[in-house]
Amino acid sequence: MVAGNWKLNGSREGACSLAREVAASVVTGVDVVVCPVSVHLPEVAEVLKGTDVKLGAQNACAHEGGAYTGEVSSTMLAEFGCDYVIIGHSERRTLFGDTNESCAARHQAVMAAGLTSIFCVGETLEDREAGNTAAVVDAQLQAVFDLGGKQALDGAVVAYEPVWAIGTGVTASPEQAQEVHAHIRGFVAKQDQAAAAKLRILYGGSANPGNAAELFSKPDIDGGLIGGAALKSADFLAVCQAAAVQA
Repeated sequence: MVAGNWKLNGSREGACSLAREVAASVVTGVDVVVCPVSVHLPEVAEVLKGTDVKLGAQNACAHEGGAYTGEVSSTMLAEFGCDYVIIGHSERRTLFGDTNESCAARHQAVMAAGLTSIFCVGETLEDREAGNTAAVVDAQLQAVFDLGGKQALDGAVVAYEPVWAIGTGVTASPEQAQEVHAHIRGFVAKQDQAAAAKLRILYGGSANPGNAAELFSKPDIDGGLIGGAALKSADFLAVCQAAAVQA
């Protein structure tokens, strides 16, 4: 699976054009998702109709409705054709104060609405240098299980994004990434072995056409959550092709 997180980028015309280019050349054997900003979702949804590319949102509210100015609910996103929602991205956690608990609540709302959560976990450079990678990731995942029970990640997607490798041009080595991906799968297995066995764990730290093939060759890396490389169709499609080779 390869998901493109377009973050806060693009115009109406540019978003539709990018979606059209991706849909026109998407490879088989890979689940491909694009996640534009919320105001572009309706028009990108129209572009993707009848194609194999799925639509995702970048966030969702934990509540279905009410006095939550500026938020968008999972059921609203579903009405506009979304299949996936990114939850707990490091930028949401570090810039906008999303906590382990609030991310867990958003995740649960997404899954309850029949959408698929792409639940993000990952450590900062300080965490890694202090040897706390496993503890940080475990706490992020445990919040989901505490709220939703042992099957809370059944049917979801997890994305591991080392915060120190996002937008920096630095990438975790395939071995570093594999180590954490394997740890995540093992942690989930303690709660739900069946869910862990089928869980797709994406790598989300500056994956690009130059390193995607080696990353995706690792046994517990099941694709990528792509940032910068998702904004150019040629680069994004090259990453998708690298995933197809491993499918």
